[in-house]
Amino acid sequence: MEEIEFTKEEKDAIVAKIKGYFESELDQEIGQFDAEFLLGFFSQEIGPYFYNKGLFDARVVLQTYLDNIDEGLYGLEKPTEK
Repeated sequence: MEEIEFTKEEKDAIVAKIKGYFESELDQEIGQFDAEFLLGFFSQEIGPYFYNKGLFDARVVLQTYLDNIDEGLYGLEKPTEK
């Protein structure tokens, strides 16, 4: 799987959230480098689980739409027996 790449703005926002979490929940201050390191770890090691869950959820939504389309097409069929 390719490494997840974030825009600078996305990366800055995520790093700020990591730093904020450490400060508010763990009462610990971490620097920019450490927060970026954690982001890299989460992206590589944990990110695929979230990615796969997103794909699974998307498949469920798509399958629901396909089932509805299929039902609609069956509803359009004309009787062939008399």
